[in-house]
Amino acid sequence: MNAEPDDTRPAGVRAADAPAGTPARFADELIRPFVVGTISVLTLIQLVEHPPVRLPWLTWGVVVVAIATGVAPSILPWRRLSGRMQMTLVSVFMAAGAVSFSLAKDTAAPALVLLASVTAGEKLVSRRAAFTIVGAGTAATATVSWVSTSLHLPHESPWWVSLIVCLPLYIGLARRERADALAIADLAARQSRRAAASEAREAALEERGRIAREIHDVLGHALSGIAVQLDMADALYAAGRGQDANEAVRRARALAVSGIGETRRAIHALREDTLPLPETIARIAHGSTAGFEVRGEPGEVRVEVAQAVIRAAQEAITNAHRHAPGAEVRLLLDYTDRLIRLTVTDTGTAGARPNHSGGGMGLVGMRERAGLLGGALYAGPTEPPAPGWTVRLELPR
Repeated sequence: MNAEPDDTRPAGVRAADAPAGTPARFADELIRPFVVGTISVLTLIQLVEHPPVRLPWLTWGVVVVAIATGVAPSILPWRRLSGRMQMTLVSVFMAAGAVSFSLAKDTAAPALVLLASVTAGEKLVSRRAAFTIVGAGTAATATVSWVSTSLHLPHESPWWVSLIVCLPLYIGLARRERADALAIADLAARQSRRAAASEAREAALEERGRIAREIHDVLGHALSGIAVQLDMADALYAAGRGQDANEAVRRARALAVSGIGETRRAIHALREDTLPLPETIARIAHGSTAGFEVRGEPGEVRVEVAQAVIRAAQEAITNAHRHAPGAEVRLLLDYTDRLIRLTVTDTGTAGARPNHSGGGMGLVGMRERAGLLGGALYAGPTEPPAPGWTVRLELPR
């Protein structure tokens, strides 16, 4: 008999594979052993109290075989058995139950063949095999019942009553379909939980990387500059150039102050990530008395892109206040289909300006970050005849 499955369940998903605590495992571990055990005990007690008059050894033999094969699906590692072994056990269970249906009519043994029909529908992967075994068992039950009636053996029911043996098959099939559905739902829930946990871990790692980049950009540059200035001061003192050494120490202090300011701005920017980007830029502009305008349709942008825009806005405003005190500063956040563009202009002098701040984290750092994100940053005089300075950052959305 072909042992290949012909049902439509997803590969690898079976009721027997359901985790402990699911209804399928509950039925396997408690309900089935209880039902089989109860029927078996009642049958044995009834056979002891009322021994069969005719064919006693055959009656005892088929009953014991039916009980043993009926208990097998509950005590054996069923899913580890081969398909051929599973069909063999169910076939023997069905055959022994079919014979006991007539030979042990006055006991609970007839229920064994009904339970065998349920087992075939519930436990066999191949529906074709289940229908074949139950069909053969039904025919065998009807034949044994007819022979028992012809030989005048103790059997009160007519032979056609045995045709009800096939009906429990549909109960078994329904139980298996329900168990499979529960197993699939449980598998989907576990996969969803694993996917959510994986996404959370990925988001945490991404956030940690972003914070690490902020710390490197801000503190790394500032501390490196401070170390260089202090080393220079030490060398100047050793050379007897005290005035130059003091100047190097003052530059180191200026770097430290600038680094503290940059750190505060970075922390502020990290906290503002929970707000929409236009609102964050609007707060930055309002805090520095700068004008602000949004064009296009704001939408979702990547965290790295939003962070770069925020830092560029802060850096451009700081440079404008440093190099053009009192100048009017305006910010324009422009959304297009593919790009997000931040333009910061001021009305100060159009002369050359340094492209870095005192802390070492200026427009050079912004250019590097823009390049890593696939964008570009422009900083230079505003196109004539308008005076002033323009900083423009373009990043892909």
